Amino acid sequence: MNKKKGISENTKGFYRISWDILRKNRLAMICLFIVAALIVIALFAPLIAPRDPDLQIIKEKLQKPGPMHWLGTDEFGRDILSRIIYGCRISLSVGVISQLIGTVIGFSMGVCAGYFGKKTDAVISFIIQVFSSFPFLLFAIAIMFVLGPGLNNLYIALGLLSWTPTARLIRGDVLRLKNSEYIQACIIGGGSNLRIILTHLLPNCFYTLIVTSTLGIPGAILSEASMSFLGLGVQPPMASWGSMISNAQAYIRSSTYYSIAPGIAIIITVMAFNLLGDGLRDALDPKMRS
Repeated sequence: MNKKKGISENTKGFYRISWDILRKNRLAMICLFIVAALIVIALFAPLIAPRDPDLQIIKEKLQKPGPMHWLGTDEFGRDILSRIIYGCRISLSVGVISQLIGTVIGFSMGVCAGYFGKKTDAVISFIIQVFSSFPFLLFAIAIMFVLGPGLNNLYIALGLLSWTPTARLIRGDVLRLKNSEYIQACIIGGGSNLRIILTHLLPNCFYTLIVTSTLGIPGAILSEASMSFLGLGVQPPMASWGSMISNAQAYIRSSTYYSIAPGIAIIITVMAFNLLGDGLRDALDPKMRS
């Protein structure tokens, strides 16, 4: 009982110290605030958006930014600001859900490779090498071509392709942890493999999962934008930053604002997640602490 209490207190102390380190990183905290704001925008898009993002008013098409439409309108007279707000919901959902799928697969594969070793490790390492050999975007395009365009298929495609970095890191963590005294004591004591993995290895790999997931979300957002730009992602009339940029190509000279606004949204979101991920890595990884 005391041992469990000690482990719990150590865990709480670890995350308390990590929070103190993160809090001192001003850039990471600014990015945390931006990410939190993006989440609020995504959750409350219907309340925040000034207009219906799919409402078409042809007589107001391609209007420049002004009091009625702060960021202007598109070729169908739809409010660009409203579509960007709803596009935030799409981008974050793709980033989070695809990374969740990739994290579950990556953790499972990495744990099996590191914990069981031998032939299991060889087979999984070979699969990781195969998946890593193909260019990510081309592989995603191939999968989307098979599954067909659509948001749900995009979740699956990006999730199936984003697990390899997590698997590599988890495999390394498990190889380091499985020979430790408390893991060996559990094995000798007759603890099942599943129990050891869930109660001992998972908590010790948790910070790795947090960092890899946070750093993987911006990549998924960029991939979604690329796929939607190519017409393989989110389908009309659903608002997506990538599809908005694709639709704005024909008006890039006459209505430059049309493509700039969603482009800036993508840049801000990707940079915020990347810098926050760097900050979390510095705060959570004991090796990065001075």
